[in-house]
Amino acid sequence: MVDESPQSSSSTPDAAAVDPSLAGDDSGYVVVARRYRPKDFTQLVGQEHVGQALSNAIETGRVGHAYLFTGARGVGKTSTARIFAKALNNPGGASAEFDHENDIAQAIDAGEDIDVIEIDGASNRGIDEIRSLRANVGVRPSRARYKIYIIDEVHMLTTAAFNALLKTLEEPPEHVKFIFCTTDPEKLPITVLSRCQRFDFAPVEVPKIVGRLREIVISEQIDADDQALELIARRAAGSMRDSQSLLEQVLSFCSGKLTPDQVHSMLGTADDQRLHALAQSMAARDPAETLQQLDLAVDAGIDAGRLAEQLLGYFRDLMAVTVGCQPSMQRHTPASMYDELQNLGNQWGLQTVLAVVGMLDETLVRIRHSVYGRVLLEATVIQICSLPDLQAVADLAAAAAQQKPLAGANSRNNPAAVPRASAAEKKKVTPGPEHSAGPMSEVQSTVPSAAIASAPAKSGPTSSEPTGSVQSAASSGPPAASRSQASAAEPAAPIPAAPIPAAPIPAAKTGAVSIPLSAANLSKLIDAASQGVEPMTASFISTAHCSLKDESTIKMEFPAGAGLALKRMDLPEHRGPFCEALSALAGQKVGIELVASKRAADPKAAPAKAVSPKQNAKERMERMREIEAHPWVQTCVEQFDAQIVKVDPKR
Repeated sequence: MVDESPQSSSSTPDAAAVDPSLAGDDSGYVVVARRYRPKDFTQLVGQEHVGQALSNAIETGRVGHAYLFTGARGVGKTSTARIFAKALNNPGGASAEFDHENDIAQAIDAGEDIDVIEIDGASNRGIDEIRSLRANVGVRPSRARYKIYIIDEVHMLTTAAFNALLKTLEEPPEHVKFIFCTTDPEKLPITVLSRCQRFDFAPVEVPKIVGRLREIVISEQIDADDQALELIARRAAGSMRDSQSLLEQVLSFCSGKLTPDQVHSMLGTADDQRLHALAQSMAARDPAETLQQLDLAVDAGIDAGRLAEQLLGYFRDLMAVTVGCQPSMQRHTPASMYDELQNLGNQWGLQTVLAVVGMLDETLVRIRHSVYGRVLLEATVIQICSLPDLQAVADLAAAAAQQKPLAGANSRNNPAAVPRASAAEKKKVTPGPEHSAGPMSEVQSTVPSAAIASAPAKSGPTSSEPTGSVQSAASSGPPAASRSQASAAEPAAPIPAAPIPAAPIPAAKTGAVSIPLSAANLSKLIDAASQGVEPMTASFISTAHCSLKDESTIKMEFPAGAGLALKRMDLPEHRGPFCEALSALAGQKVGIELVASKRAADPKAAPAKAVSPKQNAKERMERMREIEAHPWVQTCVEQFDAQIVKVDPKR
């Protein structure tokens, strides 16, 4: 594998001249990536930290015997290894500033130096090759100071080969240096990693790639648009070699000035305006227009998988702009599209954009394993068009509490055009564990007070509890104002006459002091604390015989045969919540001591009555009917198109 790293952006076009050793007529045509490889540390682009560290090591005499260069493809690993070898074997002595024209430097650039041995780890990966290397390391270099081994793709070596290399790698002769290059350092044994100085090569930034490409086209005497070079740089994804290979490919295709249209046509990619038009049609919830835009893109020669990849990058930038990032954070779109992305982000909303990103990512994975990529992408964009406006739950609750209309693309543009959600799109109301004290508390906690106040009521009273406070709140205000509001909107049905009050939340959840710790109150305290923990924890508690050990500790004695319950109760997920519930109720820190008793359980105690599956199902159905008949639940279903997905059993 041959890596290349570009020059720094501050270098002049003269520095990007063609390598004389590769420009002769006898050698034939040499590709751009080889002709414009960096020749010294100052020409490394994007890896300045590596060049500075190696230069300082040479100047201070702190050169190690083994180095590991890691990073993605085409970021300059092998090029840096060659530069480092030229600096170490400089005829005038090791120096970071060496002469490019000396025989050793030119031989290393051509890969012909006898003292710098480049080995391909992918094709020389066995133990026999490493044994041959070990036999030759003892031979001193012929004309240079060091014998340098550059092993590319070193992670391809076998385990036996690594083991054979360990001793030589740890204590090589003083005239031997090892430089390993790899794209996958995780595959190297830790024993090898610990013997090397590791340098991580970062992906090259887009502006630096554009600067290097600009130097190349000037040297090649080609007129190129800056936007076209930026498209090539973005497509390279941080690889300098990939960008130079793409540039050469595009230069072979185009005639005259290099333009963005020529780049898109050659690479089979969609331009930014096509992506923006596709996103706008999806934001407008127009599936027919979206499919038409997609059909035009595919007919123009754009692969469905590549288009999905571009859309994912587009929505990544849309996500960054929506959360308030500056144009410098755009990675896949030009900074000139910042205002358009900002307007589209305001129209979509952050939650919807995040959902689209997830859908496109899943589709991209499926397209790579399918021969029907176009159909999968079409189905995805239609799903995006049907996606409801999503908002954070906190924002919905705040808007409902303040009696404000819920913001959303459809509701802002045309409130009357918002379709009623289908059964598959209904938002699910899932009760939390902290609202399971009473039969209705788990549902009541999810309904905003403003929604309840304006919800339609079912005819007929449901309770004998007084509702004066609710009725007085509903009837307050001038009659004229009420009549004007009624004429502007649909008349609201009367509020429920007598909603069933939710059972109070246990004191264990609120931290209220209600039951002091004493022998007289112990049974009451245990029962109350059991109500504030999970049912499984409560079942373990009921197995034990509890007594007061001291003023802050409760002794729980488990009978013989209940060893499993004791072990489970001692786990943090059961012991911790129970102690917290006890402490909250008693108003002081309360601990428990678990003891295994040698006594068997009381034989006179009546065994628990087994419940048949049929009886269990009957109780669940009755519980479900009870919940569905409650006016607050009916309000949730009508106002929010909700559905009941879980009903906790009575305790």
